[in-house]
Amino acid sequence: MGTQLPFEFNPELDLLLERTVDIPAEWIWQAWTQPELLMPWFCPKPWSVTECDIDLRPGGMFRTVMQSPEGEAMPAGEGCYLELVENRRLVWTSAMLPGFRPAPSPAEGEFVFTAYLLLEPEGTGTRYTAAVVHQTAAAKAQHEAMGFHEGWGIALDQLVAFMKARHH
Repeated sequence: MGTQLPFEFNPELDLLLERTVDIPAEWIWQAWTQPELLMPWFCPKPWSVTECDIDLRPGGMFRTVMQSPEGEAMPAGEGCYLELVENRRLVWTSAMLPGFRPAPSPAEGEFVFTAYLLLEPEGTGTRYTAAVVHQTAAAKAQHEAMGFHEGWGIALDQLVAFMKARHH
């Protein structure tokens, strides 16, 4: 792991995606923090994001609704921002609702997580680290089986392509 994580990484509970991308951290931050910039890239095509709410402050809301290619709406959950360091770190959790209110226990087949997005300038690009911390090994395994590495990797490729096109 090239990036210093702000928590103790546990391979039995946590997932990690690390890559260097050739766009500045500021572009990535914008793409993660502005609904109109997040919606085009956030989930692998042919899925799409139909709704996105971002209240960018500790205790603020992060919520998305995804749509399957068949048109089925899939609420991706509502979470709460924990920490924001502009252009460097974005941390949110599904364990809490906005205002740091505890979230209801997850429904069958759902899991609780905390996500860390860490951005480090590297040359003209950015070292991009996404880490997702789970409560149980079963939740980690479920998230991995859902395609964490492939899905988050494809979404990152889409983010980079979208922001490059937007800035050229």
